[in-house]
Amino acid sequence: MTNSLQFRRLRLKNWKNFQDVDFAIAERMFLVGPNASGKSNLLDVFRFLCDLASPGGGFQEAVRRRGGLSAIRCLAARRYPDVVIRVDLQEENGGARWQYELAFHQYQQQQPLVRRERVLQNGETIIDRPDEEDRKDAARLSQTYLEQVNANRRFRGLADFFASIRYLHIVPQLVRDPDRSTGRSNDPYGGDFLERIARTPQKTRNARLRRIRDALRSAVPQIEEIALTLGGGGTPRRFPRKLSDGTLRLTGLLWAALEKGGPLLLKEPELSLHPEIVRVIPQMLARVRRKSGRQIFLSTHSSGLLEDDGIGLDETLLLVPGADGAAVAPAASLDDIRPLLAGGLSLADAVFPRTRPQGVEQLAWFADA
Repeated sequence: MTNSLQFRRLRLKNWKNFQDVDFAIAERMFLVGPNASGKSNLLDVFRFLCDLASPGGGFQEAVRRRGGLSAIRCLAARRYPDVVIRVDLQEENGGARWQYELAFHQYQQQQPLVRRERVLQNGETIIDRPDEEDRKDAARLSQTYLEQVNANRRFRGLADFFASIRYLHIVPQLVRDPDRSTGRSNDPYGGDFLERIARTPQKTRNARLRRIRDALRSAVPQIEEIALTLGGGGTPRRFPRKLSDGTLRLTGLLWAALEKGGPLLLKEPELSLHPEIVRVIPQMLARVRRKSGRQIFLSTHSSGLLEDDGIGLDETLLLVPGADGAAVAPAASLDDIRPLLAGGLSLADAVFPRTRPQGVEQLAWFADA
């Protein structure tokens, strides 16, 4: 079931700067919006689900990694203080429909507790917590059934799917320092990037690196070779230090594109890249998605990335900050978008003016203040 599942809908209540949002999810998802509108926080919902189901994770650890419940709960939360995440999923080719819902809270600064956990398959309830055992022993609510192998047998494929989610936002300095990569696992900032390459079987590893090298030469003609130097026990020691930040980030993106797994989360893949390279990223990701079946969700500030004619209105989500939390508006729901596109504007021209900060011109006068 893991490889065939796809997210179809997301509902959030009181998650960071989202007080209450509910929207459909396409096979690709482009998140656009002003700074601090919640693009990273929206991607973090999927990382949270991954942390819940991954070895070394779990409910308490997932909350701890985010600074505790007070750092997660929306500041606009009022009468209803619980944090709620609900995802609808479906197996490809019209297979089974699944729903996972988790609500949690914290009482008087104690550890966070599960308020509700539900799993549905084709509308049939698989689990619905709190159950009778939870009512007998409230300490059980410090864990989700999702993270417990003795409790998730009937929906373990769902847990495996969440654990397969991958987030990529490579920080080149972490990749260049081999001491920072040793022993890491699923580091979203690329701290384990060399470890992931080193753990790949040699034949597959070399074939992927050659393929990446050949692809990079179309953008960076002077590239000669890309190879990973291994130390004792197969631990990574060095990656070519002459690679620029942009080339390293693009290498990481291409490697992730060749990997198999669940949904791929990308934060601002345009960073450090030439605009002409940025423009072809959507085409590359579309081909990756068709070949692998992976959903791809990314945030961006690049208008060039959104100029691709193949990006659909249902794939573009506009995040709009407000006094009571951010709103999420699919581009297809915006009344004036279709006339603008029919008039010859690109999707970027139609959407990005809405993300422009008000009063941004004042920054030019900073030195005179």
